[in-house]
Amino acid sequence: MEGTAGKVIKCRAAVAWEAGKPLVVQEVEVAPPQAMEVRLKILYTSLCHTDVYFWEAKGQTPVFPRILGHEAAGIVESVGEGVTELAPGDHVLPVFTGECKECAHCKSEESNMCELLRINPDRKVMIGDGQTRFSVNGQPIYHFLGTSTFSEYTVVHAGCVAKINPQAPLDKVCVLSCGFCTGFGATVNVAKPKKGSTVAIFGLGAVGLAAAEGARVAGASRIIGVDLNPDRFETAKKFGCTEFVNPREHTKPVQEVLAEMTNGGVDRAVECTGNINAMIQALECVHDGWGVAVLVGVPHKDAEFKTHPIHFLNEKTLKGTFYGNYKPRTDLPAVVEQYMAGELELEKFITHNVTFSEINTAFELMLKGQSIRCIIHMDG
Repeated sequence: MEGTAGKVIKCRAAVAWEAGKPLVVQEVEVAPPQAMEVRLKILYTSLCHTDVYFWEAKGQTPVFPRILGHEAAGIVESVGEGVTELAPGDHVLPVFTGECKECAHCKSEESNMCELLRINPDRKVMIGDGQTRFSVNGQPIYHFLGTSTFSEYTVVHAGCVAKINPQAPLDKVCVLSCGFCTGFGATVNVAKPKKGSTVAIFGLGAVGLAAAEGARVAGASRIIGVDLNPDRFETAKKFGCTEFVNPREHTKPVQEVLAEMTNGGVDRAVECTGNINAMIQALECVHDGWGVAVLVGVPHKDAEFKTHPIHFLNEKTLKGTFYGNYKPRTDLPAVVEQYMAGELELEKFITHNVTFSEINTAFELMLKGQSIRCIIHMDG
């Protein structure tokens, strides 16, 4: 990395030129970081369903050409003016949401929704000057979630970068920068199940499995997975699920099924699908008096949540969460240390490894439902 600071770097990136078309691994130019920005050398990135969703351009404004990717790990190559907490050589996790440490949200112990750097899927340029740092033959290539990790080098706002233990294996801890923390944190930081409690997890994709893992670590005695795909049930056992419910196999609403299974309702429910019906079911399936339902999935923009107010009068609680309530720069280093101490099992989330040149294979595996997390090795 010596001698590259302040210069344009030419490197490989996987560019999405059109919706749903295979990514093109090609040479791009990456400009130096500007004020409050850092340029990172990405060593490992993984594929999240959010990348696929925006690649398919379903339900949102299409932005192409674009470099996707937001779950990754790497090393700081150079820093821009004003960056004091990061230096070249630091091992880091770039995160799709940030922490400026100055706004009301960042100063609050209860929020991680930074006013300056919270997620903005529509933003396609850097917030400092409204320009992109990527180009191909002079043509701008747009950013994604402020990270764009499907590139050997990327430029990120310094507030979206967590400095971590340099001894941590980057090919494992990269999954902490999105999916794992979102689901795990929703359970341990927000739902907060007590030891011996009953927890229902709606949706057994990567985030749902992380939520189940959180319930297992918290000591829940029963973890009930709810999913329409029975193929997911066997895998979910590895993450603590003790029972399974497929709504299609029942004639009555699934919230009634769960209430009957648990003598009036589960203690906690975590919804990880984004389906509005599942969100309603999650609230309605928790026990009156103390039940808490936590919403994690992102619903369609026109969705409406409709339920009878009696559920709230019966002292059920409905909460939402964003990135598991973790503050990226403050909390992620400690989560990495939990993994290093053997308190978290990240390996079981990683089902496949591919080289960067095989990145489209990762998309195929996820579209077929065959992968939880596919780690992409950028040096191959």
